[in-house]
Amino acid sequence: MTTQTLNSLAKACSAYLRSAMHQPIQWNEWGEEAFATAQRENRPILLDIGAVWCHWCHVMDRESYDDPEVAKIVNERFVAVKVDRDERPDIDSRYQVAVSAISGQGGWPLTAFLTPGGKPFYGGTYFPPQDSYGRPSFKRVLLSIADAYHQKNGEVVDQANMVEAAISRAESFAGSSGEFSPKAIDGIVEAALKMFDGQNGGFGNAPKFPHPAMLDLLMEQYARSGDEQLREVFVTTLEKMARGGVYDQLAGGFHRYSVDERWIVPHFEKMCYDNSELLKNYVHAYQVTGSEFFASVARDIVRWMDEWLSDLERGGFYASQDADYSMNDDGDYFTWTRAEMQAVLSEAEAAVAGLYYDVNEVGEMHHNSAKNVLYLRASVEEVAKRMGLAVEGTRALLDSAKKKMYAARLRRPTPYVDKTVYAGWNSLCVSAYLQAAKVLQLDSARRFALRSLDRTLAEAWHAERGLQHVVAYSDPAAEWRAVPGLLDDYAFTALACLDAYEATADLSYFSFAQRITDKMLDRMFDSVSGGFFDTADPADQGQKPMGVLGTRRKPFQDSPTPAGNSVAAIALCRLYAYTGDPGYRQKAEQTLELLAGLAGKFGIFAATYGIAAAHLSQPHTQTVIMGDDDVAEQLHAIATSFFGLTKSVLKLPASGAFPQNLPPGLAETIPVLAGITKGKSVAVICAGFSCRPPIFDPEQLKQSPDYSLLKGGSRKILAEEQTKNNQTKKG
Repeated sequence: MTTQTLNSLAKACSAYLRSAMHQPIQWNEWGEEAFATAQRENRPILLDIGAVWCHWCHVMDRESYDDPEVAKIVNERFVAVKVDRDERPDIDSRYQVAVSAISGQGGWPLTAFLTPGGKPFYGGTYFPPQDSYGRPSFKRVLLSIADAYHQKNGEVVDQANMVEAAISRAESFAGSSGEFSPKAIDGIVEAALKMFDGQNGGFGNAPKFPHPAMLDLLMEQYARSGDEQLREVFVTTLEKMARGGVYDQLAGGFHRYSVDERWIVPHFEKMCYDNSELLKNYVHAYQVTGSEFFASVARDIVRWMDEWLSDLERGGFYASQDADYSMNDDGDYFTWTRAEMQAVLSEAEAAVAGLYYDVNEVGEMHHNSAKNVLYLRASVEEVAKRMGLAVEGTRALLDSAKKKMYAARLRRPTPYVDKTVYAGWNSLCVSAYLQAAKVLQLDSARRFALRSLDRTLAEAWHAERGLQHVVAYSDPAAEWRAVPGLLDDYAFTALACLDAYEATADLSYFSFAQRITDKMLDRMFDSVSGGFFDTADPADQGQKPMGVLGTRRKPFQDSPTPAGNSVAAIALCRLYAYTGDPGYRQKAEQTLELLAGLAGKFGIFAATYGIAAAHLSQPHTQTVIMGDDDVAEQLHAIATSFFGLTKSVLKLPASGAFPQNLPPGLAETIPVLAGITKGKSVAVICAGFSCRPPIFDPEQLKQSPDYSLLKGGSRKILAEEQTKNNQTKKG
């Protein structure tokens, strides 16, 4: 198309929408104008939902939406609407449910057909240009749907009403509520153990997704119980993933998922939220096991995110890196033929790298059988033995080969990086970086995380308007527009602010966490039934919802990011621990009660619910370090070396233990204890709004019951703490 015939997506902000501005389809953005046109002209709506990182979205663009014949049918018989699922997850989530109810399919691209009022009556995902894959051609689908809409309109309307009812029922949780019990955790863990692939790690069969929240929950339960079966699950899974092709062996960072059960061949897109949550996993696994392998993977994830997903100038984490660099590509940037490897390495380097990464004449990629996905087929020691080389010499050759192959890869056409900064995803990355910085002593990661959070608070948060979903768009030519924040944005950002407070002892971050949580409660909490809706009520904003956006949702399933309701409950529990405000705890309990009857049945997809259940049922432990000398640093290092999802560590300068510098839950106790320590560096462990006697000796802190518990110690201590906590609440 010429610049004179660009479609209306030239005015869009989203990188995904702007990528379609040259297509012959007369695309519209989601909005009143598109619905008004459909109603005025009595035409059905073709809704395409995808993402800039989505391989099959690019395939359908190339095969169908760039085709003038397809464009003629669409432009004459439909009103075409294109949506970026990253920019508008509220639209995507509802129509995913609808298409799943119609066809049993879901994913991207999502192809839905709607009445002029926006009610879905037919849909699917990818449709091929010709009849194939057991699917009808897209042209045949378009013509059939257009004819059916006009010739069988009564049936179409009935179908649309049935689908709308299915959307309403999808997350109503009718009959699922009950009295909250921490036993829900056992049901979720049991489901994970049943699905565990003992040979390859992970859960279930291909395709395999990482499920980071489930891994964190297993680590939490192992740290408290010492159950070796749980350790086997998370250690095997994390090791197999990091040695597989789903992990980028040259640059670091994880691809979105594996198409096979062995973690070898990935879908090549790389998402910030997958890497943030897996970064937490590897940091936590290092804390639990002491394995330097897990620490090295965590550092490599940070290295990749620093290089590819970080706005180093202004702060902020970018959204994703695409799988492909062109419409005809399938991971070619990341994969290697043997000839490509040999062209950039010495003979000795190629020999050891070929064995180490399993690079052969025939590789794993279906579209080009010569292409190999790099994965760790053998250990350095095995390669050395086979080659008759010393281990250190082999390691040196591999290090050299890795650097040369990565340098060569950087000269290839590079998949697109979506530099959009989304508030919620950015906050997940902030939290992950702060955790990694604390445990691995990564000062640069700490500084960048805080700068990234500061940017969100400065540009996307307003005391009256609340939080925006988008902090900044990828294309500098795109004019920024407001997209109201969703539950995920609020909940993830509240936790990031709490993590920042614990990393800095700067009370302003705590204040932001409280204000953001209070706004989330005001806009999204259901005061009648409990739980949080994923969006504010459009009626409260003076808006009439379009399509099926008036259907209220309460997300509890992790897919793929942590579930909004569960994360909101965690934020409430953590705020309760710092404020003593019973309203926070009560609303957290009401939220978890909503799914209490079904949590176990959701299995691994309710893992964040299980983590929230741990927060609600176990006392939050705060270790406060006061001091400025080497002893204070030792105490802090010991406290942060132990893993526990319901524990936090706060370091105050010797002169900082004043009530005005502390949240209410600590303001009454810490200053008193600071006064009696007479300037000595000290650790104070608080739980259930009471604090234990000060600890001055780092070795004594190591032996503290609170920390021995987190090394797989006694459940009796936990039970005693729960009893004390309950007595405190009753008092």
